[in-house]
Amino acid sequence: MSVAMQDVMKQSGVAFGTSGARGLVSAMTDRVCYVYARSFIKYCEASYKCEHTIAIAGDLRPSTERILKSLVQAGADANWKVIYCGRIPSPAIAMYGIDKHLPTIMVTGSHIPADRNGIKFNHPNGEITKADEQGIVSQSVDFDEALFDDKGMLKNAPELPAVETEAEENYCKRYPDFFGSDALHGLTIGVYQHSAVGRDIVVRVLESLGATVKPFGRSDVFVPVDTEAIRKEDEELAREFTHKDYVDAVFSTDGDSDRPLLADDVGMWLRGDVLGILAAQSLGIKRIATPVSCNTSLEKSGSFEKICRTRIGSPYVIAGMESLVENGVTVAGYEANGGFLLETDLTQEFVNGDKREVRTLKALPTRDALLPMIAVMVMVRKERMCVVDLLRKLPKRFTVSDRLKEFPTEKSKAKLAEIREKNLGEKLFGALAAKPSKFAKDGSAPKAFQGKIISLNEVDGYRMEFDSGDIIHLRPSGNAPEFRCYVETEGKERSAELLADCLKIMEGWRK
Repeated sequence: MSVAMQDVMKQSGVAFGTSGARGLVSAMTDRVCYVYARSFIKYCEASYKCEHTIAIAGDLRPSTERILKSLVQAGADANWKVIYCGRIPSPAIAMYGIDKHLPTIMVTGSHIPADRNGIKFNHPNGEITKADEQGIVSQSVDFDEALFDDKGMLKNAPELPAVETEAEENYCKRYPDFFGSDALHGLTIGVYQHSAVGRDIVVRVLESLGATVKPFGRSDVFVPVDTEAIRKEDEELAREFTHKDYVDAVFSTDGDSDRPLLADDVGMWLRGDVLGILAAQSLGIKRIATPVSCNTSLEKSGSFEKICRTRIGSPYVIAGMESLVENGVTVAGYEANGGFLLETDLTQEFVNGDKREVRTLKALPTRDALLPMIAVMVMVRKERMCVVDLLRKLPKRFTVSDRLKEFPTEKSKAKLAEIREKNLGEKLFGALAAKPSKFAKDGSAPKAFQGKIISLNEVDGYRMEFDSGDIIHLRPSGNAPEFRCYVETEGKERSAELLADCLKIMEGWRK
């Protein structure tokens, strides 16, 4: 029978978000995942000159193996060879595809809970764009409906092929080959492993760079670590670990290990957008693409010659990076969740005694968790500072974010539409932005603000900058039923206070 990808999406509710197709595990039946894979393969056949081979990998959540098997079936029925690269990070499978000029698929729900999963697609040159998404969605595929039972599950699921380890090996060599085997010598780094697919790879890479590594927090149960909305238990765990064990920093990642979490020596996690600034400074990047929600210390630092602000989501950051490319100029991008993307090759000279060596780090235009964390720790060692010292050198802008869970996407979109149409931003939030912080410390009379919006950005969501300098940004999540709020002010306590007040207002919108 023939089925249109668009019909499968509508019937199942499994649709493209900001990072691939995602949905409830119960909705992501073998049939749905099979049609997605066949549509992707058909699109690649028409759009990219590559051999009929596809590489796949997955994260550690319980439903991943079943979905991987449906991809194997899809590849076989399309007469494509399927290479199984095992359970490895998303950037590792993407890099393998770029090196081999092959399309790849990563089965992962990233940071979302285990009752959900996802499929992330990469064409032979890297992560798919929004135009590629439309190309995949427009496909129709022919297949034998008898493959599946009445619940949409394969009647005879194939076994996974033997693991091809080259993807993992090349990813692990990427960093010591560039930074050197003594780049982190003398540093002690904790690794919060939980259920991240790259938990052992992170340890392996750090040791190959000369660091002393102390792993902790390994879990056999999937843990939904969201690098953009860190759980209280993860905050407490990092503080407890650093209190008991001396470390210079703590590394961790989300479920598919493309988003980083870096904590200082007392276990305080850095925001991903601040990590992105420090990493770009360390690497000598000249031009940056980053979403509109990220911290404005980027502009205020004066470290970069050109900055492109985009919508939230790696496809938009990739498009932004591409617009910045010019001969001889280094270009990178990062997101609020910390994922760092390298658009251009990076060449640096390394000095070891009397020897000078020029090394090149190949471009990897997809989110990578390891590069930004390693780059910051290389700077820590070089400058003989600690992570906190680097943070103190940045302009004083503090961003915090949180979200209301189980908030239907259509409902959040409707609320933002109402705010836009009726110009309710100042009415709803102006008083909060004009409210003097109870945490003022200099004893002086607070400056009077009117709570007026002086700048409005609707590139992605509804981002209001008030005359006080406070920024409030509302946005429906692109991959989960969540309503997100981002706040930025000149003080850490002020930001936390304002975020809490905003969430109280948003909570009232559930009715």
